[in-house]
Amino acid sequence: MKLEDVIRSKGSSVVTIAPTASVTELVSLMADHNIGAVVVSSDGATIEGIVSERDVVRGLAQRGAEAVDATVADLMTVDVVVGSPEDRIEETAHTMTVRRVRHVPIRVDGKLAAIVSIGDVVKYRIDQLTDERNHLLDYLHT
Repeated sequence: MKLEDVIRSKGSSVVTIAPTASVTELVSLMADHNIGAVVVSSDGATIEGIVSERDVVRGLAQRGAEAVDATVADLMTVDVVVGSPEDRIEETAHTMTVRRVRHVPIRVDGKLAAIVSIGDVVKYRIDQLTDERNHLLDYLHT
């Protein structure tokens, strides 16, 4: 099983935000799309960073109310864990757990192509196990 299977199941759309955008714009974008992280990109293709709910909370803890006046670049994580469609799901889940990240942007030919969350990985795996269970039950009953 590879990440391309998860991407095929969930889709490849990615919400991005410019590093110069305000944290207020970021929070609105996250709320509008009901997402927990946004890839930071000036052009929608390069990955300059990622900013998550955790980064926003950390910014609030460090800066107080001034955090809302900061830019996305002030809060984003620049050491981004990036994957490719060929990566195995199990290895990616392990990396996400060890590195304590919940979102992995997917890069193809050096460009942003998708994003996978730990929820996407878990949902795909549960769906697969459910299908396997149902096939076994059908086999036993025929």
